[in-house]
Amino acid sequence: MTRITEHSIEDFAIKLLEHLGYEYIYAPNIAHDGENPERSSYQEILLTNRMAEAVRRINPTVPSAAQEEAIKEIQRIHSPELLTNNESFHRLLTEGIKVSYQKDGQQRGDLVWLIDFNTPENNDFIVANQFTVVEDGVNKRPDVILFVNGLPLVVIELKNAADENATVKSAFRQIETYKAVIPSLFTYNAFTIISDGLEAKAGTLSSGMSRFMAWKSADGKEEASHLVSQMETLINGMLNKETLLDLVRHFIVFEKSKKEDAKTGVVTITTVKKLAAYHQYYAVNRAVESTLRATGYSPPLEGWQTKSDGVVNSPPLEGLHRPEGDDGVVKRASKNYFNLPYNPDLKDRARKLRKAGNLPEVLFWNQVKNKQFKGFDFDRQKIIGNYIVDFYSSNCNVVIEIDGSSHDHKVDYDAERDAYLESLGLSVIHIPVQDVMKRMDEVINMLYDHPALKGTPPEEGNVQEDPESYGLPGVKTQPRGDRKGGVVWHTQGSGKSLSMVFFTGKLVLALDNPTVVVITDRNDLDDQLFDTFASSTQLLRQEPKQIENRNDLKAKLKVASGGVIFTTIQKFSPEEGNVYETLSERENIVVIADEAHRTQYGFKGKTIDDKDEKGNIIGKKIVYGFAKYMRDALPNATYIGFTGTPIESTDVNTPAVFGNYIDVYDIAQAVEDGATVRIYYESRLAKVTLSEEGKKLVEELDDELDGEELTETQKAKAKWTQLEALIGSENRIKNVANDIIQHFGQRQEVFEGKGMIVAMSRRIAADLYAEIIKLKPEWHSDDLDKGVIKVVMTSSSSDGPKIAKHHTTKQQRRTLADRMKDPEDELKLVIVRDMWLTGFDAPSMHTLYIDKPMKGHNLMQAIARVNRVYKDKPGGLVVDYLGIASDLKKALSFYSDAGGKGDPTIVQAQAVELMLEKLEVVSQMYSGFPYEDYFQAETGQKLSMILAAEEHILGLEDGKKRYINEVTALSKAFAIAVPHEQAMDVKDEVSFFQAVKARLAKFDSTGSGRTDEEIETTIRQVIDQALVSEQVIDVFDAAGIKKPDISILSEDFLMELKGMEHKNVALEVLKKLLNDEIKARSKKNLVKSKSLKEMLENSIKKYHNKILTAAEVMDELIKLSKEIVNMDSEAKKLGLTDFEYAFYTAVADNDSAKQLMQQDKLRELAVILTERVKQNASIDWTIKESVRAKLKVIIKRTLRQYGYPPDMQKLATETVLKQAEMIAKELTTD
Repeated sequence: MTRITEHSIEDFAIKLLEHLGYEYIYAPNIAHDGENPERSSYQEILLTNRMAEAVRRINPTVPSAAQEEAIKEIQRIHSPELLTNNESFHRLLTEGIKVSYQKDGQQRGDLVWLIDFNTPENNDFIVANQFTVVEDGVNKRPDVILFVNGLPLVVIELKNAADENATVKSAFRQIETYKAVIPSLFTYNAFTIISDGLEAKAGTLSSGMSRFMAWKSADGKEEASHLVSQMETLINGMLNKETLLDLVRHFIVFEKSKKEDAKTGVVTITTVKKLAAYHQYYAVNRAVESTLRATGYSPPLEGWQTKSDGVVNSPPLEGLHRPEGDDGVVKRASKNYFNLPYNPDLKDRARKLRKAGNLPEVLFWNQVKNKQFKGFDFDRQKIIGNYIVDFYSSNCNVVIEIDGSSHDHKVDYDAERDAYLESLGLSVIHIPVQDVMKRMDEVINMLYDHPALKGTPPEEGNVQEDPESYGLPGVKTQPRGDRKGGVVWHTQGSGKSLSMVFFTGKLVLALDNPTVVVITDRNDLDDQLFDTFASSTQLLRQEPKQIENRNDLKAKLKVASGGVIFTTIQKFSPEEGNVYETLSERENIVVIADEAHRTQYGFKGKTIDDKDEKGNIIGKKIVYGFAKYMRDALPNATYIGFTGTPIESTDVNTPAVFGNYIDVYDIAQAVEDGATVRIYYESRLAKVTLSEEGKKLVEELDDELDGEELTETQKAKAKWTQLEALIGSENRIKNVANDIIQHFGQRQEVFEGKGMIVAMSRRIAADLYAEIIKLKPEWHSDDLDKGVIKVVMTSSSSDGPKIAKHHTTKQQRRTLADRMKDPEDELKLVIVRDMWLTGFDAPSMHTLYIDKPMKGHNLMQAIARVNRVYKDKPGGLVVDYLGIASDLKKALSFYSDAGGKGDPTIVQAQAVELMLEKLEVVSQMYSGFPYEDYFQAETGQKLSMILAAEEHILGLEDGKKRYINEVTALSKAFAIAVPHEQAMDVKDEVSFFQAVKARLAKFDSTGSGRTDEEIETTIRQVIDQALVSEQVIDVFDAAGIKKPDISILSEDFLMELKGMEHKNVALEVLKKLLNDEIKARSKKNLVKSKSLKEMLENSIKKYHNKILTAAEVMDELIKLSKEIVNMDSEAKKLGLTDFEYAFYTAVADNDSAKQLMQQDKLRELAVILTERVKQNASIDWTIKESVRAKLKVIIKRTLRQYGYPPDMQKLATETVLKQAEMIAKELTTD
């Protein structure tokens, strides 16, 4: 029977990478003592010769001395901080290494590139396995490493999908170990991958486990089938050469955050390395492509060489060795051409052809690349079988050849090639070179009508992120040069701000240094987004600037090119008149609008009151939407929008300014991918009572709210003032404060995190704060750096002292934001009016209290404050004190109408239903066990009942596993349901179920139980206060037995276990202890541990099959315990070390040897074998065939010398060798 092993998964991954064009190398072969050495020692991380060769190839005009100096700079990177080293290397990798040298008597400056990012095939891609690294005496061997030009950019750690204990979590822990003990390897790391063969995730050096993400699409067009493993999808989608280099250069950011201690002034800078998720990667590339289309920009022609007639034809192929038949030709499986024959011997020739840059081919390439021609994908100089074709499109299986004069003499060769290509089902189109040079428009028109190129590229399956798959208009239908880049709709919380950073970073290179203007519609949003950009300057390759006023805006926009500037849209309002002055007519300006759906971006004019300086109305005037003024100021700019919510069907302004959708990533997909968590809704209107008059005012006010901030005129309206008075009445404020304290306190008991309260006005925010601290005075502090609750708002002198004391400056709000984002900080609640409702990102926030009329986009944006991923947070909760349910329904309706999938919120009742369902499942497992008695019992009785319950669960078929899984699901649902009335009613039951689960997990003999250090959790166990004491209750004391000396397994302890009342619990304890003992010995002694393990498994199997009772199996396990003790004493009796005893058991493992040689001679043989194996073992000897063969000869010779039975020598040799492999590390370091 063929079993899945870690080795077979590793082999499968390597084959996938070979299909993508990677060269496979078995790492021990290139070690300093291998067959083809490429390393000087195990301490050397870089493949220096390959790196030097790549540097020469990519930088031919740079003198060799300067090239060598660049390589030395890479090797010199060294600081105590791994992430600092990694960031330094990344900068050199993506920006080039600055060098200087003498040329023509002058000092020249230049850049040396380690990777050719423009031509992936001009690089050396290697997949190597079993690459040993030794650092500070520690020897580690990661599973798979991907090298590009000798640089170890990707580390892959694999586990076995068929082994329930070998998970991606254990692969993550292995990576963490590597970072700690062989950090030099990770100096050059772009990202790491963890996989068990089925599940696969990628992350960076600073990613926690929850931030490792799957790559869900191999081509960006469709989500991969669930029948294809995540590992295969990730490798094909993320690690193909083009995508890997694109990710390295454009989609990794080192995000900086600064925190200043208000008292000491000490500034701490924290760096987090972030990698784009798959939806960000594909969206950004579509956005860049659409922006280039909208600008009408044509990139400069790639370099070419010319002859006297201006034409260079492809080098003749006649002299090239072409393997006959299928030899040397492999099946190619890549994203561009599937299942076509491929000759790897042609790889270098194809690379040279691309680099040579034949002028007619370059001209044609500029017409069809980046899907410009009918949306088809084209590739240049592609290898098909034994031929290199000029252009190939996998969308329609067409080959296009540009025929120059040299083809006049290659008629037979061309005919033979065409016949071969057509036999593969490909169509071949020939275009004369003179047509390309002189009549390109006619050539393109001819191709549009060519039968082989009819139709549109096929769309396979459900193209998740294409707007068309949502029934939405896309940018593909928009004409070139229309200045409308389109709109990216990515649901809130899925990394939209970071996507904007990636987009800007790539655009500044693709568009030849444009000026990028980032627009928001509020100052606090401008600050938040600016901070995100300012913390990512390495990727942007410049410092972003924030506009202070209109004059500053004018000055910064009048530069020739370059710059990333931030401003609010209100700064585009003319000081007088209806026309904003033209600031720049440049075409290389790109305007990025955040939350592009807002009405401020419109063109429409309206009549308003014209007032003098004192506020007196002196007439009427017409004002227009800011989009009109932006167009006045920047008439030739290109506009692109990013939004977290969809464009309403009635919104004509957004498409008019920005165009159609570029990319869609909705709530359903974000939740499925783990990019966000679900949001639940709870109405608590009944708890705080709003009068009928108030409810009517809310409904009437709905008609006047348009989802945006109210103007001063609207605020002065009687309805708003009346409603504010009702919502802010003294009694109601007391009710709300009291309810929030109780509600939040109950949630904090089971769900670690933070909350936000949204108040209708600054007055209400201040009053609510005063009422809360009256009830909870310990929550208050005048110190900005202390206190559990704060108000975040601004105020003016006219607001009065009650409001003014809560005024915060920009710097103070940053301090509060840092505190709120820090899960460990005591600040748990903030009260806001408008600030922080959009763009504020505090992942640990789990509850939002809404006491303000809201609707539409504003409501959608606000509720998303609680949808961020944080540890194992099961979801966020929106608490409604004002009756916004109908507004939520309207928002949901418009979201669905716009094509979005997935509910923005789920009513809390659904979580309650799930909780009750799981409660019933767990309760049923206690059938016949009166656990209800627990709730009235004394503490001592409770402890006994927990043990009795454990005994009961262990007596069920597969009881432990089922119980732990079901109680975990119950706990998650309970955490969301709290403090719903039905949840609080069952709180005690949940507490009991969790207590029993905790006991079972402690004695998890499978070794898969998660420790406190291993699990990232926000869900707290409901604590039974009766069980809380100042003294730690020992689990063995609670079970009524003395704590054992586990290392000895004494006779007294075994007998005490045997006499326990709860046989199943006793069995579980002993099984756990024995497993631990056998596991510890299995690392040292192959023969004995195998024997002991088989005895344990056989005994447990008999128990599960009802052949033995719990009492009978206990007797068997006690015998096994004594066998373990005897094993330890035998080694001491023989005077052997652990290793010598291991070899002794290996050679004494058969009766004929024992009879023939006797104990003393076998003991002497074991000592000699240990010494000889030690002398001849070297690092990595277990995976070097030459060393293994040598050791095998030595072992055989030693066995013969000592008269070992000839018929048993072969078996003994293999056993000794396997034993040596088990302790290989100790043998080479002892």
